[in-house]
Amino acid sequence: MERRFDWRVFATALIAVYAIAAVGSVFSARNGWYESVKPSITPPDYVFPIVWGVLYFLIALSIYLMWMRSTREQRMLAGSLFAVNLVLNMLWTYFFFGMHRPTLALVDLAMILLSTVALVLVLWRIDRRASLLLVPYCLWVAFAGVLNLLIVLKG
Repeated sequence: MERRFDWRVFATALIAVYAIAAVGSVFSARNGWYESVKPSITPPDYVFPIVWGVLYFLIALSIYLMWMRSTREQRMLAGSLFAVNLVLNMLWTYFFFGMHRPTLALVDLAMILLSTVALVLVLWRIDRRASLLLVPYCLWVAFAGVLNLLIVLKG
């Protein structure tokens, strides 16, 4: 039996996800360094805030569904994975844009991808919708990994 939509839980998930995104975005300002290293297959700049805005909404919705459908033990595991994933996501912008360390950022990106795949698998047992909502995130992180790898190889 599905419970009614709980706006407080959803709002909390949205605020948490977008707050973490906002902290990371402090480091993502485009600058001359990035313009000098970005691969030719990089989408136009206006695409990134649109894609990330949608992805963060899907992540928050996934957290909401997990929270509403999970046991306490499942919540602890999935919540911890979400926290690790989002902190890694925030750190990527610092490593890449803040420190100009694409190799370190690529290692971080690999951990983001692994933690996202782990979330997809863990959430599949809790709520398949919550799991499937993270697939676009997984794909985008993989694409970001390709872009990041091209920058490292260009080195």
